[in-house]
Amino acid sequence: MSDMKKDEIAEEQAQFDIEAEAAMYDEMDALRAERDELKDRFMRSLADTENLRKRADRERREAEQYGGSKLARDLLPVYDALRRALDAVGEEQRTAATALIEGVELTLRELTNVFSKHGLQMLAPQVGDTFNPKEHEAMFEAPVPGTKAGDIIQVMAEGFMLHDRLLRAAQVGVSSTPKS
Repeated sequence: MSDMKKDEIAEEQAQFDIEAEAAMYDEMDALRAERDELKDRFMRSLADTENLRKRADRERREAEQYGGSKLARDLLPVYDALRRALDAVGEEQRTAATALIEGVELTLRELTNVFSKHGLQMLAPQVGDTFNPKEHEAMFEAPVPGTKAGDIIQVMAEGFMLHDRLLRAAQVGVSSTPKS
């Protein structure tokens, strides 16, 4: 074989080696890109799974705390009826029906114990407290001497909180006495 032929073959071999090496680098770059894409998808899936776990945990806790809110809201009229019954009892009736009155008082006490056991706290504003629209519902306004605007002048019904959520606002009357 002539030197020229050998040079051509060597040159072709070198060209082939360069092309093979370039193809190998291209394939490695493609594999790196695929690896990076898969790693990114994996990390996103991992983050989504963690967020889903946290959300499910939060929803479970909220369901435990606030799941009974409908039942609690439905029991509030029972509390109100027992409270009104006791408020309506006069001294004469108390002596005539002592056992009945005590039974109603015990029932009301047990109901409030069950409420507190399940995170239901009573909001019992007092006459003279300042009206708070986050906890109170103004049923009426009236000018009352000796008070200032925004003072509670009457409490019609207690309010209730279920843990940190308002279940029912306290129903109150508010003074509208103008500032002097």
